[in-house]
Amino acid sequence: MTARTSTAIPALVAALLGAGVAPAPAQAGTPAAAGAARARPAATAKRETSASWHARRGLHFQRTWGVDIVGVRPVSSGYMLRFDYRVVDPEKAAALTDRKARPYLIDEATRTALAVPAMENVGELRQMAPPQQDRTYFMIFGNPGRLVKRGSRVTIVVGNLRAEGVVVD
Repeated sequence: MTARTSTAIPALVAALLGAGVAPAPAQAGTPAAAGAARARPAATAKRETSASWHARRGLHFQRTWGVDIVGVRPVSSGYMLRFDYRVVDPEKAAALTDRKARPYLIDEATRTALAVPAMENVGELRQMAPPQQDRTYFMIFGNPGRLVKRGSRVTIVVGNLRAEGVVVD
């Protein structure tokens, strides 16, 4: 190999990779294929979705707090976040509508706490009526600068209720 060839090959590979062209996959049965098979699971690890969070943790909130957490989603072009929950047991869910309990939504990446805004004519952007079974209620949290985005993990705190790892839809 000449000096010119030894520098041209890495430059060609870098150019192909930069253009989005990947080298051909290794053939089955070769050591390179076995190494590639082991590397794939880490590369294809899926992010947790709100449905998988609900499947793992939803029953706990139904039994303990009397609510089924529907989810958190951005509204108002992402400048606000809507937290929805369905009441399963009105007696247990009364803690969420307590006027003294201040709700917060905490972004787990930055540890920033977002509060429920209070409007001059309307009051706090949350429902505080006595909970009724099988009704869905909401709380709106301010999201200045669109800090929390879809796919982010958040913690919702209302009084003693603490729902960690909720994924924003």
